[in-house]
Amino acid sequence: MSKIKTAIITGASRGIGKSIAIGLAQEGYKTILFARNEVKLIETKNEIQKIIGEKRELEAEVHSIDLSDFVKVKDVIRKVLDKHDRIDILVNNAGIWRDGSVDLPVEEYKKLLDVNLVAPYIILQEVIPQMKKQKSGYIFNISSRGGTYGFPKSGSYVSSKFAIKGMSESLYRELAEYNIKVTALCPSYVNTDMAEEVGPTLGPDEMIQPIDILKTINWLLSLSPSVYIKDVIIECQKKIK
Repeated sequence: MSKIKTAIITGASRGIGKSIAIGLAQEGYKTILFARNEVKLIETKNEIQKIIGEKRELEAEVHSIDLSDFVKVKDVIRKVLDKHDRIDILVNNAGIWRDGSVDLPVEEYKKLLDVNLVAPYIILQEVIPQMKKQKSGYIFNISSRGGTYGFPKSGSYVSSKFAIKGMSESLYRELAEYNIKVTALCPSYVNTDMAEEVGPTLGPDEMIQPIDILKTINWLLSLSPSVYIKDVIIECQKKIK
């Protein structure tokens, strides 16, 4: 089995995912990056290339894919697993925002669930058997502060994030016997393009920064093997209730 540490990150073309991808590359991980925007994804790859230099074995691997295309998602993940004999980290980060609760058109709600919930489910379905086989691994599911409480006019998005947090908690208990850790990260407003879509009342400097999510992951990875953290809630000081 390869000694090279390998990490899969979805939504790696911008924001939180890009920050995590670059940060894990700095820590010596070979990164396997998923996102829909191929141009932005290659930008992430190029930034990683500057970090790794001549270490070709750590060159980022990119897959431009629409995560709502489940057949393609499963096919690409299986090809990744055929190519790499171990997966040390999985970061289910990709997600989309839709405004509204029960007033959202059903097709829009289904699209939201496809990306925020079903795609991570499919990836987990494929990756977990490999982690069980190697008896190790760390799964980070990016939920949201909105995955811990409901707030007005956001029921559609919130329901998807409650669901991924619930899945994460079940796997946290289920996979411990295989030495696989599972943590749900639940940040409030992060200074990303999605925050602009939501339209927060906070300035950029008042929000969580993408690098703060990376720092949280690095902290979790630094803990003793016996320490398991179910979830981490990350708040903006001005939004604490």
